[in-house]
Amino acid sequence: MRLLVATRSAHKIAEIRRILGSASALHLIDLDEAGVPYDPREEELEPYETFEENAASKAEYFHRLTGLPTVADDSGLAVDALGGAPGVRSKRFAPNPAGLVGAARDRANNAHLLGLLAGRPASERTARYVCVAALVGREGGQPVAMLRGEARGVIVPAPRGKGGFGYDPLFLDPGLGRTFGEIPAEQKHARSHRGRAFRALASFLESERGDDGADS
Repeated sequence: MRLLVATRSAHKIAEIRRILGSASALHLIDLDEAGVPYDPREEELEPYETFEENAASKAEYFHRLTGLPTVADDSGLAVDALGGAPGVRSKRFAPNPAGLVGAARDRANNAHLLGLLAGRPASERTARYVCVAALVGREGGQPVAMLRGEARGVIVPAPRGKGGFGYDPLFLDPGLGRTFGEIPAEQKHARSHRGRAFRALASFLESERGDDGADS
């Protein structure tokens, strides 16, 4: 089965390929491989207040463009002391008058978060990473499945580790005593929100194949 992974993030594509690497029935393609050039309208695909709505919006959009079975995810960090912020605005959390992108934007977001949590004890720095993957693959362009994964953690007072991306250097996994920025990629994928959501997607697709009684 050819499955379009609808994201422009090289980090996400790499993670999803590694997470789903053992799913031999899937042939993952990205937007470049599908011949979909960047369109500024893509920046308007996440206007909603829930991860589910934003994930569905992106999946439906790229499915309409390509006709391919499409998965898109929306993910972010929800900090309990901030009422669930930054949530769906995780990528756009910090003020950005300089137009920062990529790693520079990540660093600005991390610094903004640390500023808001300054002086709070560990008991008030609890958070969860959330990922929702929406699958669209049938006529009508409506989501076939919505898979959610979460990982609970604590925001540390300063970045730790060089791995991962986004808020990973701040997100401490209590079970390991290390941040997502400090652990190997495979270990992160086994425990992360995105790993859980996309493994659930792989299980769903496998069950669909079994119900159909034939390869997709």
